[in-house]
Amino acid sequence: QVRVAESGGGLVQAGGSLRLSCVVSGLDASLDDMSWYRGSQRDLVARITGGGITTYADSVKGRFTISRGDSRNTVYLQMNSLRSEDTAVYYCATERIVGSEKQVRWGRGTQVTISS
Repeated sequence: QVRVAESGGGLVQAGGSLRLSCVVSGLDASLDDMSWYRGSQRDLVARITGGGITTYADSVKGRFTISRGDSRNTVYLQMNSLRSEDTAVYYCATERIVGSEKQVRWGRGTQVTISS
């Protein structure tokens, strides 16, 4: 059974930092794109491709860094200089193209709350 599990959320003051972690089990995600989304609209925050190419939402560029762990089934999101508008539930997803379809597997999310 495939499981995507996020951790690391919490309450932090504005200007502080948090590091989110995501572990995928039950699946070899080493070649997948892995992404972080946030909010009810699941807006893309950051993505790292299987080849290591990273992209970021404009709102987090220069503040957030996405990376893969030594176990390529793990992805991190280092969040610095946090702002109140970063408050959201953050979701991890692993994504791959199978034939003509995009398969996305989601975690349940981790709450990040920034106090001003």
